[in-house]
Amino acid sequence: MPPAEPHHPQRALAPAGDHYAQLLEEAAAIPGISLWKDARRRLRRNRTAMASLILLTLVGLVSWLVPLWPLQSPKQQDLQRQYLAPSLATVSLQLAEVGDPMRFAQRVDQLWHQPGWFDGGLIQLRLGLFGDWCLPSLCGTDNLGRDLLSRIVWGSRVSLLVGIVATLVSLVIGVTYGATAGYVGGRLDNAMMRFVDVLYSVPFIFVVIFLITVLNQEDIKRELARYGINKIVIFFIVIGAIYWLTMARIVRGQVISLKKNEQFVEAARTIGAGRARIIFRHLVPNLMSVVIVYLTLTIPSVMLFEAFLSFLGLGVEPPDVSWGMLANEGIKNISPLQTHWWLVVFPGLALALTLYALNFLG
Repeated sequence: MPPAEPHHPQRALAPAGDHYAQLLEEAAAIPGISLWKDARRRLRRNRTAMASLILLTLVGLVSWLVPLWPLQSPKQQDLQRQYLAPSLATVSLQLAEVGDPMRFAQRVDQLWHQPGWFDGGLIQLRLGLFGDWCLPSLCGTDNLGRDLLSRIVWGSRVSLLVGIVATLVSLVIGVTYGATAGYVGGRLDNAMMRFVDVLYSVPFIFVVIFLITVLNQEDIKRELARYGINKIVIFFIVIGAIYWLTMARIVRGQVISLKKNEQFVEAARTIGAGRARIIFRHLVPNLMSVVIVYLTLTIPSVMLFEAFLSFLGLGVEPPDVSWGMLANEGIKNISPLQTHWWLVVFPGLALALTLYALNFLG
């Protein structure tokens, strides 16, 4: 009987090592897909969401560059054109007749209510491109003869800005508050969440009405004006400061789940990372998918709330204009004897399309 061949462990492991090396080569040849790439690919497949994204992009560009478009003045009053139905009649700014440069500058300030340096530059470019020519009153005119199309486009600035800024304020407060409560836990978490429950029990509309009423007092307005704070800025902050409660609850729940189930939190503690670093460098970035989806649903809620306050006369004040304010003016000018439908239909349509697009995208 021949002697048994000696056992060599390396020779036995060699085929397995070659197999693993081959698998690694095949895996390296396959391009990886990150979570963001996968999300963008799924977004492109959703036609409704892509159409909503395109619509919102166009609305944002039109709103940002509104002084550049050949629109009529949003503030010029002409009682001879009072309650004019939508028409295609040509309209002129009548600036070419003003020869004096000083009077020309005063006329520009009257038509666009003292525009800033950015809007002023766009207005000069608009006058150089289109001159006195303006788009017709495609959406009709209001009770003072002002072009409704121009006021809707200019009002989109305030409505969109309220939604974006107030949502960002709620994002900062809600994410910071909820992530801190969820990570620290214990008595601090209970105290912070009970405070949120107390705030939930307070009707928001009464809080906002109370704050805006107090801040509208003349002495307080003058004191705030010294620091460059006007009613629009206060409006943004107040609305954002009351919309962070749900964000805080969502973030807190996600942080508690990650803290218990994910090992990267324990690894960060092991290397000596502090609480703030773990919360804002490790936990919050892993929550962005949930936060972004909730933000796209918060923006329409904030815009609708601004429209409701403007409808009550507590929101934007003249000479500023918003979609809610236009709808309020339209309702006031409708009576059983005269139904000027365009005063309500077009502002409401602009607000509804934007809100639908934001919800579909979210």
